[in-house]
Amino acid sequence: MRTISTPNAPAAIGPYSQGQISGGHLFTAGQIPLVPETMEMVTGPIEPQTEQVLKNLSAVLAAANTGWDRVVKTTVFLTDLADFAAFNAVYEKVLGGAKPARSTVQVAALPRGAKVEIELIAEV
Repeated sequence: MRTISTPNAPAAIGPYSQGQISGGHLFTAGQIPLVPETMEMVTGPIEPQTEQVLKNLSAVLAAANTGWDRVVKTTVFLTDLADFAAFNAVYEKVLGGAKPARSTVQVAALPRGAKVEIELIAEV
């Protein structure tokens, strides 16, 4: 295994890493909308939170020398499925032509009051 760590994504806020490479795949920790430079949360509606989460994941992908076109699966956690359409619009814009398999679930709460968290698996 190889640990992935980049200053361009938020530092872990617990006993975990940003990502691990094992068996030719990158497995990321869930990312919430923390700004890496300040470790402050992006607040407000789902759209800017989603943009920050995807920016954080893009940084982890880059640190592992891979990209959205190699993402196999994402798991999305939303605190309110009523945000699904707005979330999906940002997700589709950022991912472009990439269409990884995806699960989306509603959860009762996320760390630091986030509205969205995403984790992924990608080929490296």
